[in-house]
Amino acid sequence: MPLADSKNQIQLVKDGLINLLFPEVCIGCETELSVRENYLCYTCWESIHLTYFEGFKEPSSLDKLFWGRVEFNATYALFYFERGKVSQKLLHALKYQFKGNLGVYLGGLTATKLADHPVFKEVQALIPVPLHPKKAFIRGYNQSEKIAQGISTVWKIPVIQQEVLKTKHTESQTKKDQFQRWDNVSSIFKVKGDLSNYQHIAIVDDVITTGATLESMAKELKEANPSLKISIISLALAKS
Repeated sequence: MPLADSKNQIQLVKDGLINLLFPEVCIGCETELSVRENYLCYTCWESIHLTYFEGFKEPSSLDKLFWGRVEFNATYALFYFERGKVSQKLLHALKYQFKGNLGVYLGGLTATKLADHPVFKEVQALIPVPLHPKKAFIRGYNQSEKIAQGISTVWKIPVIQQEVLKTKHTESQTKKDQFQRWDNVSSIFKVKGDLSNYQHIAIVDDVITTGATLESMAKELKEANPSLKISIISLALAKS
């Protein structure tokens, strides 16, 4: 047996033993996962409604969300966020159940979907939406950074983490209307570093609802570097 095949067989045995002793369960339905399933069982993965924005020739609903507010070169969300559905459980696990590697995994899937996209192929760096240090300490990590790490691994471009800071610890956006969301995130970001070496960056977020956070952050980036091209990559878009 070739050495590579032998190593693969050994790894499969190890994975099988680990799964036997510490079985992983599906985030969606809590059934035990097979060694070939990641985070969700096949049935739960199939239940998630993908946007397919990567194939759109006309403006998507996410593009239109920012019309008249702020200019983005391209926007993308992998799937729709739906309350009470598997997509909500997936994002809840990422943000509140210490599953940072889930963000890396989903970021990799997103990057693969956009590998041949004509606009996103021009992106030179990724900027995850920053968390206030207090919130980052409570969660243990920034979920947007984890998503960006997954994209970075596939695209081989840097993740910028210190040049943009969140200067105010904001309240949860969940129960706020559109005006309250904008008021909550207005002027909370500060561009600290020099981004003049980049012509095109992508802001990375976990879920987009009204887009107020991304609008606020993009305006700060544009003020610091008016010629900067900005795109958006998110895991989810809230379904209207």
